[in-house]
Amino acid sequence: MFEVRDDEPSYAFIPNVDTPQKNQWGKDINLVDEDDLLAGKSLNINGDSRVGNNPNRYKQHGFHFTADNCIGCHACEAACSEKNDLPAHISFRSVGYVEGGSYPAYRRLNISMACNHCDDPVCLKGCPTRAYTKFAEYGAVLQDPDICFGCGYCTWVCPYNAPQLDPVKGQVSKCNMCVDRLEVGLKPACAAACLGGALDFGIIESTPENRDQAKIQIPGFPSPDITNPNIRFQQVKNLPRDMARTDTTPVRYQRDEQGQGDYKVKATLKKQPRQWGFEKLRSREDPLVIFTLVTQGVVGAFLLLFLGPMFGLEVLSAEAHPATRASLLFGLLGLQIFALVLSTMHLGKPHRFYRAFNNLRYSPVSREVAAVAIFFNLMVVYSLLDSFPDLLAWLWQGAPALLKAVCGWGAVVFGPLAIYAMHNIYRIKARPFWNHWQVLTSFFGSVLTLGALSVGVVYATVLTAQQQGFASLMQLMSLLVVLGLMLEAVGLMAHARYLERTDGEAAASMQEQRTRFGKTYTTRNILLGVNAIAVLVFAALALEGIVALFVWAIISASIMMTALAGRALFYVLVVPTTMPGAFFWKNQGFQEHARQTGLAKMPQVGVLPEVEYPDLQKQRAIRELKDEWQKLRARGVKTAIRNRWRAVFAKA
Repeated sequence: MFEVRDDEPSYAFIPNVDTPQKNQWGKDINLVDEDDLLAGKSLNINGDSRVGNNPNRYKQHGFHFTADNCIGCHACEAACSEKNDLPAHISFRSVGYVEGGSYPAYRRLNISMACNHCDDPVCLKGCPTRAYTKFAEYGAVLQDPDICFGCGYCTWVCPYNAPQLDPVKGQVSKCNMCVDRLEVGLKPACAAACLGGALDFGIIESTPENRDQAKIQIPGFPSPDITNPNIRFQQVKNLPRDMARTDTTPVRYQRDEQGQGDYKVKATLKKQPRQWGFEKLRSREDPLVIFTLVTQGVVGAFLLLFLGPMFGLEVLSAEAHPATRASLLFGLLGLQIFALVLSTMHLGKPHRFYRAFNNLRYSPVSREVAAVAIFFNLMVVYSLLDSFPDLLAWLWQGAPALLKAVCGWGAVVFGPLAIYAMHNIYRIKARPFWNHWQVLTSFFGSVLTLGALSVGVVYATVLTAQQQGFASLMQLMSLLVVLGLMLEAVGLMAHARYLERTDGEAAASMQEQRTRFGKTYTTRNILLGVNAIAVLVFAALALEGIVALFVWAIISASIMMTALAGRALFYVLVVPTTMPGAFFWKNQGFQEHARQTGLAKMPQVGVLPEVEYPDLQKQRAIRELKDEWQKLRARGVKTAIRNRWRAVFAKA
């Protein structure tokens, strides 16, 4: 527990004042009754079993920020970083700003922000490992980095940049409300260090001295309706009608003259030429691009192989082509294993992947992982029994057939459930570009398109090798392919209309879609239509032979590349509801500049080199090892080679 100094200044202590029974969200400020069994328990801070003497221990606490007083000195950041021993690239509290007007009527509004310990913490519900807990003590939302396996989903759902993903340690950490200080009656380090009297702390809804307002929103602060945050604001000074961000997030804030004068989020008004944006298509979510597409294709292909023979597609049955069917089933299993391994590499701690099942009650990530795992295991058993009918005949004569049917129908149920659960991951209020039903049509469209293509092309190849016709099969597959493409196209059109009608981050994503990635976006949309027409026309021609198979392979490659580009756009176009950054700190544009110019090599800059593309670091390390190998081989010294490699792997 924190040790109070003998000369601790009075302003560092939390005042004991009267507060209402309810907060502005209608929630009780008293979190635990005095006779509750939870009362009087130790938080075991740093292994200390003592219980604090704070008389308001079981009341919801929060921050109060007087925006007019903040001078942007960053003392709160420094105090927080020192208190928590943070590296330069991580900051639990950060100061950003918005600005507006022109000289001499220029205005700047600074905003200091950390975790708001919300009444409805979406990070807690979203975390698959249950690393988050909202405590009755002070209403603090605490996170255990040791439980976290670094998926970063909490950083997606939080609108305030509170959880910080450290790519070096492969885990998330965040503001802990300085509960060790609260236990002895002290304010958090950031509030105690504020020089301008802007940042304060206490029981929620209690305004500090010489303060009148307890607003729940100011310009630059995302909608509080998402999480009901425990922070209150005062902002009295007049501001210009339009306030801009200095970071590269393409949003601005405009005063609503028709309403109550609150500032609404708008897209940045910038005329930019349409670009391809190929260099920006890469992101940390690259493994998820492959994982989602492969999983959707595998589900679609399995549904066809299982249900096809029941609906007259005898060519897909085990009796017609047993070797082809078995090879395709095991090929799908191999693809799914590859996708699952790739998805774990997206984690900061891949070896902790099993923790993804810990929060099935709330987390959509846990539900997706569970559904995909069940589908995969059912498909494994079904594939084994379908390919080797006598595998369990020694156990009971009817065992193989019964177990095969149960597993097959189970996979038919859990496959689509897994895709639905996968879609739920992206229905996030803090990421408006994703929060649309188009995600569902896109994912199930890929199930139909990629599944039918996979089955059709494989069987067409086998039938051609056996000098049999495949036109009738591809005609049926083409209907499913076109249906999937149409399903995705309908969703995309509805999504585009939604983005055009809305404001804020969703409109900003639409602007990025039509400018920075305009050519790629347009080409993808054109190819969707061209691919659908090509499939229909070529299926209607009913051509056979090697040439026809080659054309189908080209069409399939075009469809897959279109799907790959579309899914990459899906991840890079999202503009989250984030807090404003500064010109350097929390600014994606400056981070890119620092990596390009070499500034990122200086730790004090707070930017990790190549953090967005960790595979580049691996490739560079491999190249360096190969160069060393070639140099040592040229010398012809075997002992030196052996010793050098031993030293390299010892460091690894």
